Amino acid sequence: MGVTLAKIRQNLVLHGTVANKGIAFGKLSFVKRADIGHEKKEIKNTKAECARFEKARLHAITQLGALYDASLEKLGEQNAVVFQIHQMMLEDPDYVSSIKDVITKEHSNAEYAVTVVAQKFEKQFLEMDNDYMRGRAADIVDISRRINEILMMHDGILNNKGISYNHEGSVVLAADDLVPSETVQLDQKAVAGIVTSKGSNRSHTAIFARTMGIPTIVCVGDSLTEDLEGHFVIVDGNSGRIYVDPDNETIERFSEIKKTDDVQNSHLEEFRGKPTLTRSGNKINLFANSGSLADLELIKASDAEGIGLFRSEYIFMQASDYPTEEEQYEIYKKVLETMGDKKVIIRTLDIGADKTAEYFMLKQEQNPAMGLRAVRLCLANRALFKTQLRALYRASAFGNLSIMIPMITSVDEVIETKQIIREIKRELDEQELQYKDDVEFGIMIETPAAAIISDELAQHVDFFSIGTNDLTQFTLAVDRQNADLENYLNPYHHAVVKLIENTIINGHLAGIWVGICGELASDEKFLGKLIQLGVDEMSVVPSSVLSLRAKIATLG
Repeated sequence: MGVTLAKIRQNLVLHGTVANKGIAFGKLSFVKRADIGHEKKEIKNTKAECARFEKARLHAITQLGALYDASLEKLGEQNAVVFQIHQMMLEDPDYVSSIKDVITKEHSNAEYAVTVVAQKFEKQFLEMDNDYMRGRAADIVDISRRINEILMMHDGILNNKGISYNHEGSVVLAADDLVPSETVQLDQKAVAGIVTSKGSNRSHTAIFARTMGIPTIVCVGDSLTEDLEGHFVIVDGNSGRIYVDPDNETIERFSEIKKTDDVQNSHLEEFRGKPTLTRSGNKINLFANSGSLADLELIKASDAEGIGLFRSEYIFMQASDYPTEEEQYEIYKKVLETMGDKKVIIRTLDIGADKTAEYFMLKQEQNPAMGLRAVRLCLANRALFKTQLRALYRASAFGNLSIMIPMITSVDEVIETKQIIREIKRELDEQELQYKDDVEFGIMIETPAAAIISDELAQHVDFFSIGTNDLTQFTLAVDRQNADLENYLNPYHHAVVKLIENTIINGHLAGIWVGICGELASDEKFLGKLIQLGVDEMSVVPSSVLSLRAKIATLG
C-alpha cells in the first residue's frame, strides 16, 4: 500500500497563487493548532460570562502590545503596526457588542459567541470585491482565535506553545491559512517556504512573508490535504506550483534554478543605492506602488526612489465612516515623513467600480467601471473632495508630495479641481496653517479620451501618469474583471501602444514628465518599448524594483 501511495504522489503538482517569489525545498509540515471547543453551551449567568469574555479581551490587548514590541526589529514599524491595528479591532464597539449580544440573548458561552461573530465578520470581508479587503478576513480570525485561546488558558485547558515543526531540518509550512501573529513568530531558520489552501496575496501574512524573504504560495485549494504531511516538496514561488515527491530530475532542475536565482539576487544587490540609468545614461525614476502604511517598510527595503502611486482609497475602504480631515492628514503626514526627501505621489480617492465602502451608499450600476467613480464622484461630492485635498496640502509641509487625479476625461475636470485647490489654499492661509505652495499636480491618463486630448491636458498639469490597466480595458472594450475575456485583454495591442506613445509625445512637447503606473510598467517584455517611447518614470510593485533597475541598465 505504501509503495502504491508513493507512486501516486510522485510528481504530483499542486497549483496556487504566488504571494512571494523564490524556490524552497523541504518536508511539508502542517500547522497543528489546539482543538478549541466552539460548541454551544448553555450559560445561566450571562453577566458573569460577559465579564469572562471581557477579561480575555483585555488580556489579548496586552499580548498584542508585547507582540508589537517584539516585531519592530523583525518586520519594521510599518509592518509591526498590524498588531496595533489588532488592538484597535479588539476595542471596536461593533465587534465587542456583537459578542456580548450573542452571550446575553442566546445564553451561550463566550467561546461560541466569539466564533459566531468572527465567522460573520470574516464572511463579510471575504465577500468584498477587493483583494486587499478580503485579506482583512485573516485579521478577524486572528484576534478571535487569540481570545478563545486565552479563555481556554484561563480555564487550564490549553497551554500556548505557538507553532511547532513536525520534522527536523527545513520544512515547508502548510495550513488552511496563517494569521499575522503566527507568521511573525516563525523560525526563519526552520521554515523554508509557506503554502496555504486559502489566503490572499494582499494579506498581512503575505506581506510579512515577503519582508522575511520566505517563498510563499496561497490559494492552493482542496488539493492541499493533510495526508501529504511529511512528503518532500519543492515550492516554485515563480510559477505558483508545488511539486510533491519530485523525481531526481526535477530536484536537480530546481536546484539549478535556485542557484541561478541566488546568483541573480546577489547581482541585483549591486544596483542597490544607485540611480536607474539606461545604457546610454538616460535617467528613469523607478518608484513603487503602495496601498497602505503597512507597505512603507517594504518600499524602503526595495530601494525604490519614491512612491509613484499611493492608493488613498484604501484609507476609506478600511474605515466604517468617512475619514475626517485629521485622520487623513495624520496618515499622509506619516507617509511623507517616512519617505523623507523621496517623492510621494498620492492618488486622490478612486472609489467606485471594484472598490467601494458601504457607507458611500453608491447606487448599483450596470457598468460601474464606467460609472460614478474617481474624480467624477469627488466633483459630485465637493465637501468630500475638499476634505481630502485639505488633508493632503496640510501634510505637504512634511515631505515631497505630488497629487494625482484619476479617471480624467476632460480639461474641465482639471480646471474645476484646480479651482478647489485655490479655494483650499486661501482657507489654509486664512487659518495660518502650513503647506507647500509648489506641490506637483498631475493626472492619470487611463481613458482613451484623455490620451487623445493629452496635448490640451498637458497645458494645465505638471505631469502625466499612464494607468495602463484601465487604458487597456477601455480602449479594447474588455472588462478586465471578466476572466472569460482574458484572451482579448491585450496590453500590447497596437491601439493601446499608440495611445501611450501619443501621451508621451504630447507631455514632452509641453515640457512635463510622463510616467507609467499600470502593470505594463513591470512587464520586462515591454520594458524596451517603454524606454524607446521615452517614458520618464515607472511605478511598480516593490519586489520588482531591483530587477527592473538591472534590466533598464541593459537597454537604450
